[in-house]
Amino acid sequence: MSERRVCRVLGQHRSTQRKMPCGADDEQALTEDIIALAKQYGRYGYRRVTALLHAAGWSVNHKRVERIWRREGLKVPQKQPKRGRLWLNDGSCIRLRPEYPGHVWAYDFVEERTHDGRKFRILTIIDEASRECLALVVARRLRHEDVLTALAELFIERGPPAHIRSDNGSEFIATAVREWLAKIGVKTLYIAPGSPWENGYNERFNGSLRDELLNSEIFYSLAEAKVLIEAWRRHYNTVRPHSSLGYRPPAPEAATPPLPASGSASLHLRPAMAAETTMH
Repeated sequence: MSERRVCRVLGQHRSTQRKMPCGADDEQALTEDIIALAKQYGRYGYRRVTALLHAAGWSVNHKRVERIWRREGLKVPQKQPKRGRLWLNDGSCIRLRPEYPGHVWAYDFVEERTHDGRKFRILTIIDEASRECLALVVARRLRHEDVLTALAELFIERGPPAHIRSDNGSEFIATAVREWLAKIGVKTLYIAPGSPWENGYNERFNGSLRDELLNSEIFYSLAEAKVLIEAWRRHYNTVRPHSSLGYRPPAPEAATPPLPASGSASLHLRPAMAAETTMH
């Protein structure tokens, strides 16, 4: 007989035949880890937090993390509205897309201030294919000579790329820079004036740098800025999950065996992450 008929005959409510939901044994520990990671990385959404949990030894899918995320009222602040894209008359947008690491590098400048109000600049250099941040050069003033020095060190360490992309800033279009790159065989890709989206990989990186570090730190000196920015670069390359790479970091360190789940996210962090937690 059906459950409905039996309950009607016995005068028993059908809800008594339902299995009461009970949470998993590790629900509390997982919730604590998610909240701890959300506090530490306030600009990360639940998908990046899921990737960090996997690295910490948790076996959990993003749906369960999302459920806990919403239940605890966690959220990332609203993003800025999207900007339009300028197109050519034939409906195309010219941009060389990277095909392999070392194919296209990109560099740009970011400006910030120390606590005393003095400006300093950051030269950001990335590999568009691997998304790895190759260098973050911090100084009060950066000229084309400093750009050449930074590139020379990277070329010695990694070899020159096939192309390098930038805007039309005076530090990038200087005759000395163009002639030096031409002698080495590196082709320059200059974006159209007033079209930062043509250098989209670097603009996206600069936005992450500002959103996750510069907007949340007070730099009391230039030396402190150099230390914190370089620490963030190492974290970005080796730990931070990147959505376009399947939520893997651009240049992960040697893999470590999974750790057992516990009730504290700080116990799961690799040494570099734990040091950053203490520093911040």
